[in-house]
Amino acid sequence: MSNNEIKVILSEIKYPNLEKNIIELSLVDEITLKDNILNIELQIVNTEAFEILSNAIKNLDILKQRFSTINIINKVQPPKKSMNYGSTQNPNNRAPYAKNIIAVSSGKGGVGKSTVAANIAVSLAQDGFKVGILDADVYGPNIPRMLGVDGESLQWNDQDKIIPSINFGVKIMSVGLTTPSSDTPLVWRSSVAISALIQFLEDVEWGELDYLIIDMPPGTGDVQLTMAQELRLTCAVLVTTPQMAAIDDVSRAIMMFKDVGVPICGLVENMSYFITPDTKQRYDIFGSGTGAKLSVAYGINFLGEIPLSMDIRENCDGGKPPVVLKDDIIRGYYKDITNKILKR
Repeated sequence: MSNNEIKVILSEIKYPNLEKNIIELSLVDEITLKDNILNIELQIVNTEAFEILSNAIKNLDILKQRFSTINIINKVQPPKKSMNYGSTQNPNNRAPYAKNIIAVSSGKGGVGKSTVAANIAVSLAQDGFKVGILDADVYGPNIPRMLGVDGESLQWNDQDKIIPSINFGVKIMSVGLTTPSSDTPLVWRSSVAISALIQFLEDVEWGELDYLIIDMPPGTGDVQLTMAQELRLTCAVLVTTPQMAAIDDVSRAIMMFKDVGVPICGLVENMSYFITPDTKQRYDIFGSGTGAKLSVAYGINFLGEIPLSMDIRENCDGGKPPVVLKDDIIRGYYKDITNKILKR
């Protein structure tokens, strides 16, 4: 049995919850035959997916009948750069390919941070810039869904670099693209999550970028500190709602970025108000004007308000960022925020 015949057999194995097989996805790195022993070397980042695929290959009857032993090996990628961490005073430069790096962060979850990050990235691409977005929200990776690439999986080029997904002119990398299914939880300690993010910075074929957008997790934890130590951040964009609980938390995020020396582009108030579709009456569901007042109190720019809108929610859920829509009002919210960031 030749290597090509084995590849044809392996093409029956599909990646979990995808229509593409492991040969199409270039996940089979090497096949070696010796006597009745078959060695197959795979290249899969996600350990759960590797276990599923390894068992599927070993259970192929045609291979079990032909070979006495089937060894499935997951190729280990050696680190290409030092893992010595930088400091906030003297950060490393793990993304020299990006002219500008913007961190989009929030104090608490559920305020629309990923929605703002995705639309800023697409808006910049519409303006002719070369843009990438890294989904650093490891435990809640929503960027693939919002940018319409959920369901895609990782591929590698001939230089063993991960090829990012691309949509709306934006290069996209997320840990959500490594899981066998959308509901697979990443039960990782922070050290593992940090290592994965550094790999995405260093081992992805980003190319030359004008802007790299980092969609941060909420809060003021390990990822925020590490990004400030490992990247020369151009600035941070903070997202909040008018609700006082969100204002309290984003205040801590503002102080964190100030403490680590990261400039702040400004504050976005999301879900600021709701306009009823029938009467056009405005309701300030979460409060009114708190974002603008907070910006004055901390001496940072107020980038604008975005209303609570069913159109925004539905299109983000459907993988169509509102900034690509023909609705000039909805597009205007994000274009105005992006223009203010560019002026900074």
